[in-house]
Amino acid sequence: MKRIGLFGGSFDPPHLGHMLMAQYVLEECELDEIWFVPVHTPPHKKRESMSTNEERLEMLEQSTALEEKFFISTIEFERKGISYTIDTVKQLKKQHPNTHFYFIIGGDMIESLHTWKDIEELLEDTTFIGVQRPGASSQAIYSDRVIQVEAIQVDLSSTLIRERVKLGKSIAYMVPNGVESIIRKRGLYGDGEREST
Repeated sequence: MKRIGLFGGSFDPPHLGHMLMAQYVLEECELDEIWFVPVHTPPHKKRESMSTNEERLEMLEQSTALEEKFFISTIEFERKGISYTIDTVKQLKKQHPNTHFYFIIGGDMIESLHTWKDIEELLEDTTFIGVQRPGASSQAIYSDRVIQVEAIQVDLSSTLIRERVKLGKSIAYMVPNGVESIIRKRGLYGDGEREST
């Protein structure tokens, strides 16, 4: 049975922290592939400055191009509306019956799993992998049902990168080169006009 790690998020923009986490989990948990799943409408995040689906997809394509085991699933773009993990996992299991899916989350998210829609059913359908900072562990209500792995973490966030772009500061070494090119070319996150496409 194929072992696929699902890595969901806004990826607005994708950065090197995302890629390092994915690469670490791929090897540490002996997965066959990592599928990045950009959300269409995040249920817990509402932002006016969000990039379009097409722009985020283009940035993810640049980010994953050099790793043959990294793929992108646009399942949530295609479904549209508010995206819940349970809906995505159910749909993917129907499409790929001979696959076991693992859902990758940051270690801090383990604490809030009890708030996720249909979490009990989700825990039956998939295996969660929580990526912790070295020396950290969770004792939350669902901690014993999550594979907790320690990984070196880079303290980067998409929010930080958007803020630096808006202030005209460098984001070199924070995002893949191709992603920075797209941000500059499209005028993303800044006050300037975007290029027409």
